[in-house]
Formats: sequence, C-alpha cells, structure tokens
Amino acid sequence: MSSIQICPSILNADRANLPHEISRIASDADWLHLDVMDAKFVPAFTFDFNECAKIIAASTLMVDAHLMISNPDDVAPEYAAVGAKSVTFHLEASTTPSQTLKAIRKTGSRSGIAIKPDTPVVELFEFMDYADMFLIMTVEPGAGGQSFMRDMMPKVRVLRDLISQNKGQQWIQVDGGITLDTILEARLAGANAFVAGSAVFRADDPGHMVQALRERAMSAQL
Repeated sequence: MSSIQICPSILNADRANLPHEISRIASDADWLHLDVMDAKFVPAFTFDFNECAKIIAASTLMVDAHLMISNPDDVAPEYAAVGAKSVTFHLEASTTPSQTLKAIRKTGSRSGIAIKPDTPVVELFEFMDYADMFLIMTVEPGAGGQSFMRDMMPKVRVLRDLISQNKGQQWIQVDGGITLDTILEARLAGANAFVAGSAVFRADDPGHMVQALRERAMSAQL
C-alpha cells in the first residue's frame, strides 16, 4: 500500500448514482471516504446505518468511515463489523474513546479518532496506543466545499513529531479543503492520508484528479 493515502469523499459525489461515481475513482484511489452525519453532532444528515452498510457492501474500494455522529461509542464497531476497513469517530462525541478504539481494532479494522478545529491537539496524545489514525479536520465538520484552514497545520506537525518520537506507525489524515494547492502544504506538515471531495468529484475526470493529488503529495521534500 502506498505511503500516501488518497481518500475521495462521496459527500460531493452524485449520491443517486454511487456505483458509477465509485467506478470513476476505483482504479486510482486508496479508499472511499464515507461521511456519516446524523444532524445531531453536526447540522447535516447524510446516511443512516442501513444505507451505509449497503454502500460498504457494494464498494469496490475499501471504505474509510468517518462518523460525525453523537453516539459513536455505541455504533462505531458496527461499521467495522459490516465491512468498513477504517472507522474514525470524533473525540468530542465520545465518552469512552479508548474502549471504542479498542473495539474497532478488535474487528480487524483500522481505528481512527478525529478532532474539530477548536479542539486542542494535545487531547489526542493519550490515544497513541489505541489509534491507527488521527484525523485533523481542516474545516468545520458538517458540509463540503469549505476553505482549507491553514492554521490547523501546527496540529499536524505536533502529531507527526510525537509519532516519530514514539516510533509509531499511525497515519495522520486531513479532511476539508484539500486541493492540488493545499495537499502539498498538508503533506509538508506531516499528513499522509488526504480526504478530497469537491476537488475530485467536481473534476471532469475524477480518476485523473486522484492521480494528480497523489503526485503532488509525493512531490513534497520532507
């Protein structure tokens, strides 16, 4: 698997024709990023669990489920159980984050934990032994098409330094406003997994855009 993970988000895809949309990126992307919103933790609603299970089952790409929901401790492991190979939930919504990370891992899926822009990165430090991925939101969660928040890059750098010091293997994912311009900045800060929605699915050729994003990230001189 590539050291750079490109994870197109179906938030900006044609959700009425998802099999076709997935087919346009299937040979180029690493993951399909599934944004799950419940209209409680964030204002918007995307899919319920049954809809997500169908998407996961039908996807020819591994699914990276991002749970922007109010009850992740109850349901996060269920997304892994129905086939999501990576499941990320928000620290702000969890009351038992360590246990939830362990429960996701127990299924054989990658465990991830995310923070909103206002949450200090230090709050992630205690989960180094339980998380396979840390997600730094570079927009406010809940809607696509927002501008990349450059002031989140210090969080990425701090996390990358800590992971390196601990000789860890965790991925750092960034989500929000990722384009050909911003992916290089995020990669230089230490991110290696990139969620791109609008940039991919609003391109004339989504597969080619995935390739271009990967090449831009790989051009970083770290």
